[in-house]
Amino acid sequence: QVQLVQSGGGLVQAGGSLRLSCEASGRSFNTYRMGWFRQAPGKEREFLVDITWSGIRSVKGRFTMSRDNAKNMVYLEMNSLKPEDTAIYYCASSPAALGGSPSQFDYWGQGTQVTVSS
Repeated sequence: QVQLVQSGGGLVQAGGSLRLSCEASGRSFNTYRMGWFRQAPGKEREFLVDITWSGIRSVKGRFTMSRDNAKNMVYLEMNSLKPEDTAIYYCASSPAALGGSPSQFDYWGQGTQVTVSS
């Protein structure tokens, strides 16, 4: 059982940066793979990046995910933000070792809105 609580997000101007946080509680946080997703209006949920239980950082383009098991935290650092990055962002955890399908992730944060203005 894992509970995920997100913080961060909000309004940012194009070209800016933002960091999202996700705090986990419950059992076996450090045995779960963690991932970040986003969902824009009218679109399906999109896998962004993930990290293993033993990982420290994972990079996908302008997004960098990091994990600190000692603090039960994962982060998503977003750089050079664009209006098309506007979406609700979710952190999630998965017992599976690989894959970006939402169905593989058992626990989800509540989501946080990121709005990028031009």
